[in-house]
This record gives sequence, C-alpha cells and structure tokens, in this order.
Amino acid sequence: MIIQNKKILTSILFVLISFVCVAQSVPEPVDANRPPPPPGLPIDAGVLILAGIGLTYGVSKALKKNKL
Repeated sequence: MIIQNKKILTSILFVLISFVCVAQSVPEPVDANRPPPPPGLPIDAGVLILAGIGLTYGVSKALKKNKL
C-alpha cells in the first residue's frame, strides 16, 4: 500500500472508532425509592372503533366489486 492509502484508511478507522466510543451510554442509577415507570399506552375502544370502520369499508368494497 502506498502512504496515501494508509493515511486514508487510518483516518476512516479513527472516525469509526470515535463513533463507537460516543455511542456508549451510561445507564441511570437505579433508585430503590422511585416507583417503576408506567406501562405503555392502553388499548381502548378507539382500536375497536377503527377495526369496525375498517370492516365496514372492506365489506362495502367487496359488495361493490361483486355488483360489477
């Protein structure tokens, strides 16, 4: 390898190693007195309404397709 290629390869490796070092994160310390975080969003009636609308739309499309 010529010196130019070695310099480019060294520079690329240096940048990649820098990214890996920055990507390491330190987790927060666990506090025994702090309650656990709440669970994710609940699945409410909105999902059932959306499924009903989708079912109605699908049935109407199927009926229109059969009429043609």
